[in-house]
Formats: sequence, structure tokens, C-alpha cells
Amino acid sequence: MDISPQAKRVLVTGGAGFLGSHLVDRLVKQGHRVSVVDNLLTGNLDNIRGHVESGRIRFHDHDVIDPFNLAVDEIYNLACAASPPLYQADPIHTAKTSALGALNVLALAERHNARVFQASTSEVYGDPQVHPQPEGYWGNVNPVGIRSCYDEGKRFAETLFMDHWRHRGLDARIVRIFNTYGPRMSPSDGRVVSNFIVQALQGDSITIYGDGSQTRSFCYVDDLIDGFLAFMNAPRGTTGPFNMGNPAEFTVRELAELVIDLTGSSSRIVYRALPSDDPRQRKPDISEVHDALGWQPKVDLREGLSRTVAWFDAVLRSEGRSSERLPQAMAA
Repeated sequence: MDISPQAKRVLVTGGAGFLGSHLVDRLVKQGHRVSVVDNLLTGNLDNIRGHVESGRIRFHDHDVIDPFNLAVDEIYNLACAASPPLYQADPIHTAKTSALGALNVLALAERHNARVFQASTSEVYGDPQVHPQPEGYWGNVNPVGIRSCYDEGKRFAETLFMDHWRHRGLDARIVRIFNTYGPRMSPSDGRVVSNFIVQALQGDSITIYGDGSQTRSFCYVDDLIDGFLAFMNAPRGTTGPFNMGNPAEFTVRELAELVIDLTGSSSRIVYRALPSDDPRQRKPDISEVHDALGWQPKVDLREGLSRTVAWFDAVLRSEGRSSERLPQAMAA
């Protein structure tokens, strides 16, 4: 294993998941000593299996709601289910992951004087009444709704991180992630991008909840990981919270139409009732993170979706599921 002379001992909780595994790839490439803590509730060991088997990382099958101790210099706390169907499946565990997980990660950071990063979410803004959403907006969140386990759990985690920074001098950093997509999303995670791509590739109807006029801003995973690393490498005192996402705004119907175009699918769009507490608008104001770090996304939606569609097509073919809407060459 090639270790950089400037190598740090870096822990990624949730490191077998969609975002976590991409981050692990980059940290390994930079030559750091990487450990992953993941209970594999929503993560997939296949995402990091090559690193584990080669000895490039150490994997710990562990739930962050229970205390743990590893020698670390930096911690990225990404542990928590992020798609509504998955985090609503066990809402109590979801809330405990955000709350107890944050407390355990912060205790570990204190023990080793480590820099610590919290992956928060645009869901802290709820169904926003301010558009686009700046970091100074306090949000419009239902504290007792079906999404509250995630929304309020993440808000509480932010509180814990900020209080550890203010009162205990911990080098804490908070990022609020807006909709992110790319390879390694689970085909069955219930998120809008994965749903639309899988439905289109299989020739099924594309299901839109509501009338399709609600908006989202979609950030390609490579851009987000660039932001994570830039934030973590910024000088001490660069705490955030910072929004990270692509400010290009699209309606859900526009996304569905673009997926149909990219896949060449004959799928038709069907409409279903809008779920409770589903936000009508979502667009980040990224001026603060751009001013502080010089970060902004580079990959536009068409390019990012093309890469993501090709990955999903290859996965569906390998699983023996119907995927006949793309030429075979596109699955490479």
C-alpha cells in the first residue's frame, strides 16, 4: 500500500455508501491511511471491496450509535440513510444515527484532537419559504412529520457540532448537501434520479409524485467530493455551515424528460399523489462556499446523467434485469 509522507489517519463513517465510497477512493488515491466504519444497513461492501481486500483501507462493521475508538487525525461523518424510503423504514434508528452518531464521532474527535466533518443536508431547510436557500435561512421544517427523523436529526447534529466548536474548541466543519447523484447509487434507494433512470432503462412508466413542477438542483458526485476535500483542507476556523450543491434548478418533470431522452426509452410519465412534507423548491445559494473555498460545480446535468445512466445500465445488465434502451457500448 502506497502511503504518502503527508498521510493522515482518516476515518469515514458511512464509507461503504454512495458518497462515502467515492470519498474513500479519493482519500486512498491521495495516500492517506483510511478506516471505514459502516453497519452496511444502506451501504454496500462491494463499493469498497477492492480497497479492503488489497489492504488499502481498514473496514469496521459497526453502528455509529454505539461508541467506538480509533486513532484518527480527521473524521468525515457520513453515516445515515439519505433516501426517504430508507430512513423512514426505521425512523427511530435514523434519528439515533444522527444524534448518537454525532455525539460518538465528536467524542472520538475530542479524544484525538481530530478535525471533524459533518455531512448535513438541505433537508434542514424543510419546505423552504426563501428561495434560493442561503445558510442564514433557518428553515421551515415539520418537527413531527414522517420526514422529521431525518430533518430534525440532522438539525440536532449541526447543533452538537457548533456547540463543540464554540464551547470546546473542536475543529468542526458542517456541509449541507443538496441532491447529489452519480454511479453507485442504489437502484432501489427510492431517490428521484435512480428511480427515473431504472424505470426508463426497464421501459416502465416514470413515476412523478405531484404535478412535476417542484424543483430540485442536482450535483454530480465528483463535484461534491471536490468540495468535501477543499473544505476539510481549509484553515482552522473555516467551520461553515456551507451549502454544497449545483445551483442549476430543474423541475422534476424536466429531469424525467431528460432521462427519457438520454436512455432513448419509450417510457411514459405517470403522476401520483405528492408525499407528505415533500419540499416544493430546492436550490442552494453557494456564494458563501465559493467565496471561502473557490468551490463551484463543474459537471452539468446532461453530462452527469449520461455517466450515471451508463453505470446503471451496466449494473442492470449484470443483474440480469431488463435494460434494453441503451446500445451495449454505452454500458462501458
